[in-house]
Amino acid sequence: MIPTREGKLTCAELIFDCKNKHGEGIFWNAIDGLVWWTDIEGRTLWSFDPVTSRGQPYPMEDRVCCFAPRASGGLIVAFADRISLLDLDNGTEEKICDFEPDNLETRTNDGRTDRLGRFVVGGMNEVSGAANSSVIRIDGDLKVETLLEGVACANSICFTADGKTMYFADTPEREILAFDYDSKLSGRRVLTSFEGEPGLPDGSSVDAEGGVWNAEWEGRRVVRVNPEGHIDTVIDMPVWKPTCCAFGGPNLDTLFITTSCLMSNEATLKREPNSGGLFAVKPGFNGLQDIPFCS
Repeated sequence: MIPTREGKLTCAELIFDCKNKHGEGIFWNAIDGLVWWTDIEGRTLWSFDPVTSRGQPYPMEDRVCCFAPRASGGLIVAFADRISLLDLDNGTEEKICDFEPDNLETRTNDGRTDRLGRFVVGGMNEVSGAANSSVIRIDGDLKVETLLEGVACANSICFTADGKTMYFADTPEREILAFDYDSKLSGRRVLTSFEGEPGLPDGSSVDAEGGVWNAEWEGRRVVRVNPEGHIDTVIDMPVWKPTCCAFGGPNLDTLFITTSCLMSNEATLKREPNSGGLFAVKPGFNGLQDIPFCS
């Protein structure tokens, strides 16, 4: 049974022991009624049916860092080194663009569609940690434009209901930022600082009341940041490394949470055998449905 919030704090529970190496990029697909996510280092896409509690793996030849359903069917996929259109049924891939082909240290990381169905994806430097990656946007005509540069590890990309604000975290900076979102990004401001928090800001999702839900990497919790920038709800996690979260289910009232066992030693994994599993909680809020990619 998925736990329901009482007061302002509860604990998420394991609903699917998928044993991911590095679960990430989770979303709810209203078209098929499934939760989808990626195990980046396990090179596998996953779907989960909350009605039957059955999960389905889709092995991939390359790492998938984030992805989204297409309005016309299939997926838009951010592989580590490229963005492509992918048909899972027949395995066909149509490459849209390479991602930072002149920088061998970076890969894609976090991404989500905006309220117009454009795919926004940011990168990270996984070798030196230098702030030399970027955030790009792909529209329905498959035009690619750069929104941000000088990024070390892009995370927390999500959008308000009206589509006018984009949230974003460059994880090492320990802040979730807000930008005015239009043809360009402007009005950069800090929504909240994670100084003093037990973890770092990782993947995020927005609820119907304007709150930003963030998975705290190495913080053992998921938090809600209200529109004023204050943490008002805490979801405890029984594992060290939550990575991303998304509202799903028919009423968008269940928060699904991916986790990781990346860089965890044997003692940690013995203490936390459910690391890498899929967790869920009913936190007392409803989410917003992601928009399929507009192509």
